[in-house]
Amino acid sequence: MKPPLPSAAFLVLGLVVFGLGEVMLVSAGVGVSPWTVFAEGVTNVTGWSLGFSTFIISVSILLLWIPLRQKPGMGTILNAIIIALVLEFVLPYMPRFETYVANALLALTGVFVTGFGGAIYLIANLGPGPRDGLMTGLQAVTHQPIALVRTCLELTVIAIGWALGGTLGLGTIFFALGIGPAMAIGMQVLQLRSAVR
Repeated sequence: MKPPLPSAAFLVLGLVVFGLGEVMLVSAGVGVSPWTVFAEGVTNVTGWSLGFSTFIISVSILLLWIPLRQKPGMGTILNAIIIALVLEFVLPYMPRFETYVANALLALTGVFVTGFGGAIYLIANLGPGPRDGLMTGLQAVTHQPIALVRTCLELTVIAIGWALGGTLGLGTIFFALGIGPAMAIGMQVLQLRSAVR
């Protein structure tokens, strides 16, 4: 909880960039990431803003960490706060394009921005995000492969979010297929910059 200043700076930068990618996906309106589908569903039911719904979901997930014996780090706490704040205060100013193709390209760009933010966040190494900690905690309890646990978690939140009116579409597919490669590319870029220095 008392990291070096460069690590803390990478953490905050990574979370802001990650949040901006999520904002682009939401603004595109052609489908969002699995957990944002869920947050949109909660927003539809409660009338809360998307940023506040995202924050409440993160806090609720952290409560589930207790029986799973997961320990949060600074990154865990700031993840819950910063991404929600970016959604809350940046989303109203994001443009939405007239054509589906332009919005699809915005969503695709959002996935790569999110992935790059995730790569920066991982470099900080200051604790998993709430959802990642839930995944690893459930994996430790169930002894199932991590890929299976993550897939089941994300399919569950997509199903609930969609049933509550969340946006499921091409952007969701982009995210599912592209977030891993986008983060890998981001990590490679950051490693190349470090090597050049």
